[in-house]
Amino acid sequence: MKYIYWISTGLFCALMLWSATMYFTQYSMVTGFFEILGFPVWIVYPLATLKVIGVAMILWRGNRWLTEWAYAGIFFDMILAMGAHIDHMDGGYILPIVGIVFLFISYFTGNTVRKWMV
Repeated sequence: MKYIYWISTGLFCALMLWSATMYFTQYSMVTGFFEILGFPVWIVYPLATLKVIGVAMILWRGNRWLTEWAYAGIFFDMILAMGAHIDHMDGGYILPIVGIVFLFISYFTGNTVRKWMV
């Protein structure tokens, strides 16, 4: 169970950090996608920052409340991304689905594998 948790959490966090890195380094490309999908472009940097903070909270697990909100926030981000890509039929919904699968595996195995610091 421990290996399943750490592999899924590692892949999930890598996906989120890769996404945040793209938001920071490829801003013009990402804003183009956001405009096509109908999202406001001003949210790119705050969303990238929150993804990094969410990954930190999931890995730290120092506070149960913050960890739960990090999982929830990233879950809703991926649901919205998946829905937007499905609506535009551009095939970009695969990564959010993969992320949601890793998120669920990480979340449901994490409580049995890791102890809360608080």
